[in-house]
Amino acid sequence: MTSFRPLFVLSLVLAGLPLTLPASAAENDPAVQLGPRPFYLVDAMAPGALKDKLESCKTGPFYKSTFSIGHRGAPLQFPEHTRESYVAAARMGAGIVECDVTFTKDRQLVCRHSQCDLHTTTDILAHPDLAQKCTEPFTPADAASGKKASAKCCTSDITLAEFKTLSGKMDASDPTATTIAAYMAATPKWRTDLYATHGTLMTHAESIALFKSLGVGFTPELKSPSVAMPFEGSYSQSDYASQMITDYSAAGIDPAQVHAQSFDENDVYFWAEKFPDFARNAVYLDDRDETKGFSPMDPASWSPTMEELVAKGVKVIGPPLWYLVTLDADNRIVPSVYAQRAREAGLAIVTWSLERSGPLATGGGWYYSSITKAVNSDGAMMTLLDVLAKDVGVIGVFSDWPATTTYYASCMGLK
Repeated sequence: MTSFRPLFVLSLVLAGLPLTLPASAAENDPAVQLGPRPFYLVDAMAPGALKDKLESCKTGPFYKSTFSIGHRGAPLQFPEHTRESYVAAARMGAGIVECDVTFTKDRQLVCRHSQCDLHTTTDILAHPDLAQKCTEPFTPADAASGKKASAKCCTSDITLAEFKTLSGKMDASDPTATTIAAYMAATPKWRTDLYATHGTLMTHAESIALFKSLGVGFTPELKSPSVAMPFEGSYSQSDYASQMITDYSAAGIDPAQVHAQSFDENDVYFWAEKFPDFARNAVYLDDRDETKGFSPMDPASWSPTMEELVAKGVKVIGPPLWYLVTLDADNRIVPSVYAQRAREAGLAIVTWSLERSGPLATGGGWYYSSITKAVNSDGAMMTLLDVLAKDVGVIGVFSDWPATTTYYASCMGLK
């Protein structure tokens, strides 16, 4: 198995992330609380040297790590992009936490995964005065005609003041529902509503202040607008991209602590030109598998190429987990050609998203689609993490439950 460990160290430097030595017992952070899940995952691993190593770390020390990135906070069990979810991620040792950024009708930036997800991630449908403002009000399912229940509620449908009256909930909806209550009550059984009695929604500026107080880094993602731009004829994409960055300048945040993200490479190019200090750690999120003909296993299908991305100012690339790995002839997880070419081009790599697939006994679904034959238990998560860290050389892993990535990082001495 090819090792990229020296390049991993280099990528930390290139990406502007702190390069530190492995932890000692004196560096244990009592504020980091992992709970039982990572220990369960280690117990579920197949016997071997990696399991032995991870078992040897069960007494810690555990500490905050930038390798551990809170994906929307800690949405495996907390409503995503809420104060409660963010605090939970920080308590689990996430060294960086994500606010996905979109805008309201009055052009204020807020934390939501999508501009038009309020009907599945908040209680907006339970507020009749606001529900009627939705782009598409709730329509019940009709079994006779086969019509599914639907709704579409966007941040751009309401003002910031109205947005702040909502509560976050676990992201889910029931397409068979005939009532609003049933439509909203659809949390998958492998998640929980135990901590979803109230989720405090946050503005982008509030997330910056919270993350600063928690001592974590910032990784805002500029979400693709679901409305035509310029919004209402005057709010352009460049206005939107600039506003997100200037929120950090206004708060006095060191650009080295900000890892701005976008699925649109043009946003990253824009930041590189207009905000070079903040662009140093900017992440191009790669989801080109949604483009016809693209395959992460076929370099001939990539446009732009890794080298072309670098030439235009991209320094960090962020693909989903499965782009970066494949299986060898013995069904062992190894780096993919995508991972190899990214590293050869000088790109640092972050990846998404661990703990988003539910139980892994049946192969793990989309996030594990390139290594399905090697995934037959939840313990495979730790095996994948080890390959990503040691052989691919990723500098950070987004997780819906950061305790998992924190445990691995603490055990392996990754800061």
